[in-house]
Amino acid sequence: MESSKSKLITELRLIVPSQCLLFEEEQLAPYECDGLSAYRQLPMLVVLPETIEQIQAIMKLCSQQNVPVIARGAGTGLSGGALPRPDSILLSLAKFNKIKKIDRINQIAVVEPGVRNISISEAAKEHNLYYAPDPSSQIACTIGGNVAENAGGVHCLKYGLTVHNISSLKIINIEGELISIGDSGLDSAGYDFLALLTGSEGLLGIIIEITVKLLVIPPKATVLLAAFNSIEKAGAAVANIIAAGIIPAGLEMMDQNAVRAAEAFAHAGYPTDAQAILLCELDGLAEEVDALTDKSYKILMAADAVDIKISRNDEERLIFWKGRKAAFPAVGRITPDYYCMDGTIPRKHLAKVLKEISRLSDEYGLAVANVFHAGDGNLHPLILYDANKPGELERTEEFGGKILELCISVGGTITGEHGVGIEKIDHMCIQFSKDELEFFRKIKQVFDPNTLLNPGKAIPTLSRCAEFGAMHVHSGDEKFPELERF
Repeated sequence: MESSKSKLITELRLIVPSQCLLFEEEQLAPYECDGLSAYRQLPMLVVLPETIEQIQAIMKLCSQQNVPVIARGAGTGLSGGALPRPDSILLSLAKFNKIKKIDRINQIAVVEPGVRNISISEAAKEHNLYYAPDPSSQIACTIGGNVAENAGGVHCLKYGLTVHNISSLKIINIEGELISIGDSGLDSAGYDFLALLTGSEGLLGIIIEITVKLLVIPPKATVLLAAFNSIEKAGAAVANIIAAGIIPAGLEMMDQNAVRAAEAFAHAGYPTDAQAILLCELDGLAEEVDALTDKSYKILMAADAVDIKISRNDEERLIFWKGRKAAFPAVGRITPDYYCMDGTIPRKHLAKVLKEISRLSDEYGLAVANVFHAGDGNLHPLILYDANKPGELERTEEFGGKILELCISVGGTITGEHGVGIEKIDHMCIQFSKDELEFFRKIKQVFDPNTLLNPGKAIPTLSRCAEFGAMHVHSGDEKFPELERF
């Protein structure tokens, strides 16, 4: 192993400058995990290429020597998608951080994968344009990682996920070939590989350029902050708003645990005595926003909201959002560790599912703070635990697995925007049938016949599923028979 590592280092030094190659243990330590910090593993090497040609040469070398390659962006992912392996090269795209072009006429931006999400909107603002997907980690996460995980954000209800907001990609495959996918127009010839690559979690290629769609900044945006004395009533309000034909730019819910943590951290003016709050943002032309605000206010009052605040200006609107976007770090201040889940369910099951999560919380003796995209049913239960207590991480993982099974049982899915990675790979065996998983593997083999790109992530082997013992519960119905399926 050591001799092959030394040989690889020697050959990589012919491709990249010495400062772009890390192999000492203290150099590798910062790369041992991503945002899912419960799992840690040092890579064999870290390479930080500076040019496309260097990436091509690295991929050709790794393909020839059968060395696994794991791409990494900012490391903010929450499913272990960038977790390295001891036999792997970790390919950091941190140096690919340029915005290459902003086209005001065609409303697109061409960017490298290491560009931070928020930087696109900051650069486009002078043209009265912005990039819509806005994950809570947007000040740190990179657009390449957003594409790899198909990230969403608080405004995905109206404006869609990453896949709906990009028009083309350039990737380098495992053989080092540069491939263009998609087009800057509304449609392109051939199969839609753009959708296939988005959310592929680094299993199919290395993303080295993204063309994103830009939108005109809405003339007006208003947020209603509604407090409720029960989660069930807040959930009903979400359903009523959508049923009324209103599609908010964002429709977010937080339970009391999350509200109290966020308010102590961000001082956003949240009512800490509320059992749940809703943040409902409406945007568009001023007359339209005013009319929808009035209509939404009446719907929230009819749903028994105990208090409603309406942002008076853009500054106050951003303050309301500040608490929601800071919810994850805020919860991190009140617990030694937390485990962030990411399941999606039909909206009509919000109240039932949250009630079951509360029951599971009591059963496992672990507190939960719920923060989620209520408008599209994307849940983010944060399980609070202490990894220093023997057995508590394992109990937390089991609890998290029950939440995923719960989501599947009501017709939902195990991920909304964080990806599968290693965290949920076993639960792929529950969500999908043997034939479906085999089809996924065949697609990967087309792009990566020797399974060198991010191996061991997202798509389980059939033997792993057999060991997990889950193939016979494909639908998951018997797990939670009291919950109606979609």
